[in-house]
Amino acid sequence: MSPQARLAAALGVVQILTWGSSYYLMAVLAPAIAADTGWPQPWVVGSLSAGLLVAGFASPLVGRTIARHGGRPVLVAGCLLISSGLMVLALAQNLAVFVAGWALMGAGMAAGLYDPAFATLGRIYGREARRAITLLTLWGGFASTVCWPLSALMLDRFGWRGTAAAYAGLHLAISVPLLLRALPKTPPGAAPSAAPPAELAGCERAAFRIMATIQTLAGLAVTIVAVHLIALLGARGLPLAAAVALGTLIGPSQVGGRLIEMAGGTRHHPVWTLIAATTATAAGLMLLAGSGWPALALILYGAGNGVFSIARGALPMALFGPERYPRIMGRLARPSLVAQAAAPLVGAGLIAQVGAEGTLAVLAGIAATNLALAALLLRRTAPLRAA
Repeated sequence: MSPQARLAAALGVVQILTWGSSYYLMAVLAPAIAADTGWPQPWVVGSLSAGLLVAGFASPLVGRTIARHGGRPVLVAGCLLISSGLMVLALAQNLAVFVAGWALMGAGMAAGLYDPAFATLGRIYGREARRAITLLTLWGGFASTVCWPLSALMLDRFGWRGTAAAYAGLHLAISVPLLLRALPKTPPGAAPSAAPPAELAGCERAAFRIMATIQTLAGLAVTIVAVHLIALLGARGLPLAAAVALGTLIGPSQVGGRLIEMAGGTRHHPVWTLIAATTATAAGLMLLAGSGWPALALILYGAGNGVFSIARGALPMALFGPERYPRIMGRLARPSLVAQAAAPLVGAGLIAQVGAEGTLAVLAGIAATNLALAALLLRRTAPLRAA
C-alpha cells in the first residue's frame, strides 16, 4: 500500500467515526431521546441544525489554520471537540444543555469532517492530492453503513446516553491516536505564511462564486433528501419497508460512483467530474419527481452525490492551486453548511405547503440549476484550465 493510500485509510477510519457520531447520529437516536426525555422530537433532530450552523461559521477559520499549521492539530482538535460534545449530550438533563452539546460538536464538525480532511491532504500532497481525496471519500461512504447498525446495537445495549458516551470514547481510543500517528507534524506542503495569499483575480472570483452557489444548493438538496426521503416516498404511496429498501440504494451507489471516478484517475480535469456529478444527480431527481423508476432514480442520485464529494475536493485544488487551497475550502464550506443547517426546516415547510410531489419537483429544479451552473463554470474556467 502506498503512503498516500495508508494516509487515506487512516483518515477514512476517522471520517467513518466522525460522520457516524455526528451527522448520522440523530437518525438512530432521536426517537429514543425524545421518548426518554419528553423533549419534542423536532427539537431533538433540530439540534443537529444548530451544530451545522456553528460548523458553517467556524469553517473559514479552520481553513486558515490548516493553511498556516497543517491539518494535524486541526483534525485532532475536531475529534476532541466532537468527543467532548458527545459527553455533554450523554450528561444533558435539559434541552438547553443538549443543544449546547451540539454547538460544541458543530465546532468539531467544522474541524473534523470532509472539508478539513481534504484541505489537509491538499496541504500535504499539493496538486497530487486528487487520488488521496478519492480514496478518502470511498472510506467515508461507509459511514452510515457502519455506524447506523453500530448505533442501533449500542442503543439496545447501553441506551442513548451510553451510546453517545461510547462514541466519545471511540474518538479518544481510535480517532485521535490514528491522526497523531498518520499525519506528519510538519506537513511537506507549501510553507505556512503569516500573510494571506493574493486575492482572487476576476475569472477566479467568478469561478469561486459559481462553486459556492453549487455547493450551497447541493447541501440544501442533499440534506432535505437525507432527512425527508422516507416521508416523501411514503407520501407517494410506498409502504415503509419499500421506502426504506429504496433508501438503502443511495449508499452503495455513492461508493460505486466514486469507484468509477477513481478508475478514471487523472485523465480528465475535475470540472468534468463536477459535470458528471451534477448530470447524474439531476437525472436521478428528475426521474424521481416524474414518478417513474424510483430504484434507478435513487441509484443515479446516489452515484452523482458520491462523485460530487470528489469534485468539491479536487476542483478547488485544480483551479486555485495548493497555496490557497485550505483557505478556499474553508470559505466554500461556510454557505454549504449553513444551507444544510436550514435544510430540515426548509424541507418540512415545503412538504407542508406543496406536498411530496411539489417538494420532489423543487429538488429536481435545484439539481437542474446546479447542472446549468456547472456548465457555466466549465465555460468560465477555460482560462484557468489553460493556464
